[in-house]
Amino acid sequence: MSQKRLIPLRGGSQTPANGWLISSGSLEALKWIGLLLMTGDHVNKYLLHGASPTLYALGRMAMPLFGFVLMANLARPGAFTAGVHLRVMKRLAIFALLATPAFVQLVGWWPLNILATLWLAAWIVWLLERGSRTARSTAAVAFLVGGAVVEFWWPALLCCLAAWAFLRRPGGLQLLLWVLTTASLAAVNGNFAAVAVLPLIWGAGRVDIVLPRSRRVFYVFYPAHLSLIALVLQSK
Repeated sequence: MSQKRLIPLRGGSQTPANGWLISSGSLEALKWIGLLLMTGDHVNKYLLHGASPTLYALGRMAMPLFGFVLMANLARPGAFTAGVHLRVMKRLAIFALLATPAFVQLVGWWPLNILATLWLAAWIVWLLERGSRTARSTAAVAFLVGGAVVEFWWPALLCCLAAWAFLRRPGGLQLLLWVLTTASLAAVNGNFAAVAVLPLIWGAGRVDIVLPRSRRVFYVFYPAHLSLIALVLQSK
């Protein structure tokens, strides 16, 4: 694997003793997979009225995939001091708001859409990175209160935070927590299909996929495809 594309996920070393590495191209590939799974799930849910159990099951993998990619970027060495968290939160907030009209038409005012879930997860991580007692207390309140109003609720936040903890300090306990919190999405999904993302992510970490990074396409796609689905439903 080419070192210039590797993302060290523990400290600054490219080869930590018990660490874990994934290339930027592999992360990009995971985002595209998540986007395709999400699109299929939304087409099935809103246009096909849930007629395909296969598309539904595959769609359960989208949220933990997007959560993992987000946490991988936030777990990069130096990301906090470089202001990555704040820039990502700004983009997530903007496009969560842009997606709200279509999302409200399709789902309603509650819960808030998945970009709001990811924004909340990023904010909690940012607070934890600050490290002060006040910041940690605020993070706990944000988790407890915010988890009641965002899509996929507390299990989604737990899944993201456990992935972040593993990526920062890979280890057996952290991996177990990540597996268990990903499995906890079954409380929302009704099945354990989300757990299938873990071997997929593991496989992505074993290869160096050469794929250029698209910084905005995923943000733009979310409100755009929801708006298109809403327009199609309106025209019927």
